[in-house]
Parts: sequence; structure tokens; C-alpha cells
Amino acid sequence: MTISENSHVAVQNHLLAALPKAAIQNRLLAALPKQEYKRLKVDFENVSLSLNQILYEPNKLISDVYFPNDCMISLISTSGEEAMIEIGVIGSEGMVGAAAFLGGMTTNNRAIVQIAGNATRMSAETLKEEFARGGALQSSLLRYTQALMTQISQTAVCNRIHSLEERLARWLLMTHDRAPSNEFPLTQEFVAYMLGARRPSVSDAASRFQNAGLISYVRGKVNILDRPGLESVACKCYGIVKEEFERLLV
Repeated sequence: MTISENSHVAVQNHLLAALPKAAIQNRLLAALPKQEYKRLKVDFENVSLSLNQILYEPNKLISDVYFPNDCMISLISTSGEEAMIEIGVIGSEGMVGAAAFLGGMTTNNRAIVQIAGNATRMSAETLKEEFARGGALQSSLLRYTQALMTQISQTAVCNRIHSLEERLARWLLMTHDRAPSNEFPLTQEFVAYMLGARRPSVSDAASRFQNAGLISYVRGKVNILDRPGLESVACKCYGIVKEEFERLLV
């Protein structure tokens, strides 16, 4: 096993450290007491999410929430179809649709599947009712929301002050943390949207990473070859967000 593979396994082990049984992949659900999980399980539905599937749109009622298992969701801030930027990513450490339990039931961003896979779906109304009961689910969701807010705010800072190479390295690491393997789908056009950058600039940065042996990029897929190398290029924003998730999602 390579250094990069060892590092990825270590991250995955950390994300799944709270799992009592191999059957529960989502970290928030796995952390629930057995009796609470058993009671909630009747409201869960296992679903398969496809690449680029939109889970909710800006200012539209959120009817369902999702607890990702092995997929990854991007939260996108939009200003028309040609003006989009990623403000957050969600994998098995979290859930999609926080507006449901925060009381708004709508949000001004879009949730789109970036890495296809499976998730646990739940009615937004049911989650809202369960959140109002208090208990372990409410506590976990509040801590997760604080961690997600840190990610969103740090992303805003990162997009303003850091170089494209630093931001691209951060983005690749965050995606790698949530991907089921070292390889995941990637198009330069999509990354340009996510980072608010020009596609030729993203292409140049990705080529430099590939020439340095940090990644390989073939036919719309990227393979992480040297994770420590990427970490050395990434800005401090990656570590700040990662430490906050580790602190709050115990």
C-alpha cells in the first residue's frame, strides 16, 4: 500500500471511528444510541444518488433530508446558471438539508451530488419533529451544523485570499476525505465553477499537480497519488476545517 493509500485509509478510519456496526456508514446516525437509532430506523429509506443529481434548489421547499453513506454532496451558491461557486461539501460525516431542523425549510443554495453513491433519506417534516424532541440526534445535528458553518465561512475566506493552487489542493483533499477510494470523477469545468476560477487556470494548476506526481488525471477522473504532497501545497484552511470537524464530531 502506498503512502497516499495509507493516509486515505487513516482519514476514512477517523471519519468512521464512531460506527458501532459496519452496517451504519453515516457518522451522525452511527453515533446515535442504539434505542434512538432503532426508533428512527422506521423513517429511513436507503436511496441511490446519481452524479449531478440535484437534491434541492434555491428557495424551494426541502421535502427530504439526506445522510450520505458513500457519496458526496456539494452545496452551491448561485447567481444565475453562469455564476456558481461551491460553499461546502458533505459526506458520510454529515447530512444534507439543515434548513429543515433549523426551521426555515428553504435555503438560498443548491445541493448537487458530486460523487454518486448511497444515502439514507428521511422526510424533512419527520426530522423537524425528531429534532424538537431533543436528545442525541438534536445534539449531534447542532454540533455538525457548527462544523459545517466553519467550513462555509472558511471557504469564503479561502476563495478571497489564497492562490488557485492552494485552493485546488484544499478542494482535492476535502473531496478525497469523503470519497470511497483514491479515484473520483472530476471535470475541469466543474472545478472551475466550484472554485470560482477560469477553466484554463484550473487546467494549468491541475497540470502542475500532475507533473509533480501529486495526482493523475485521465478521462474525467482524478487519482490522488501523493496526499502528503497535496497537504503541503494546500492552504491552512484545510487543516482549520478538519480540526473543527474532529473536535465537534466525537
